[in-house]
Amino acid sequence: MSKWIFLFCFFSSQLGWSQSEVFQGGEWFKFKMSYSGWFKAGEATLSVKETTLNNKPVYHIVGKGVTTGAIKWFFKVEDRYESYIGQDNGLPQKFIRDIDEGGYKKDVLIKFDHANLQAEITNHETGIVNIKTVEPKTQDLISAYYYLRNFYHDINPIDNLEVTIPLFFDYENHEFKLRYLGTEIIDTEFGKVKSFKFRPFVKAGRVFRAEESVAIWVSADKNRIPLRVKADLRVGSLRADLIAFKGLKHSFEIVF
Repeated sequence: MSKWIFLFCFFSSQLGWSQSEVFQGGEWFKFKMSYSGWFKAGEATLSVKETTLNNKPVYHIVGKGVTTGAIKWFFKVEDRYESYIGQDNGLPQKFIRDIDEGGYKKDVLIKFDHANLQAEITNHETGIVNIKTVEPKTQDLISAYYYLRNFYHDINPIDNLEVTIPLFFDYENHEFKLRYLGTEIIDTEFGKVKSFKFRPFVKAGRVFRAEESVAIWVSADKNRIPLRVKADLRVGSLRADLIAFKGLKHSFEIVF
């Protein structure tokens, strides 16, 4: 399940944070997960709340994922990811990863100090605290999507556009590349919707079949919301589709 939420959040240190955000407090998404095109595997949600952290206004983003139906009887998943994002700069201030995947558990808190390029990682299971160096304007798994989603509000993607995202995850700095592939009109739960298609480069091996195994479709309207994710896995394939939403800042544009 962590891979499912992770895929939504891959959307650079060179990019600027727009002051006219495309999202707002109260926004909420729900996704249906299916395995190999027919087997319902689970559900995931993303929600946004406006609050304060250390007396500064932030967006509190919560991502949840659970297995549903028959699959939960032999592989139960309950994942929760949280990110507190500065409203003034789009940078993560605090990140929480609390997961249980078939008995594999992690409960980690990361506090970011962007001024000193540091991250304080607390493992709540062991009580161990580590300090790691991070890249300038680094993102976490959740904040990365909202950061670049806001960036794409100001420009339309162009052919062969590639961006690089400095990402901090699991005690390490990562450099992730995302390529724009063009526009498509896709069938959704709500009708046909014009979308931007992106290709994130992933690590081939244990999970993904190849580096170009994943595709992401994002609405081409002012909302830039995630509509669909497809991934070719080592065994089978995974698909996530948006099935419900509320609290959008802009009108959701449907072709027909």
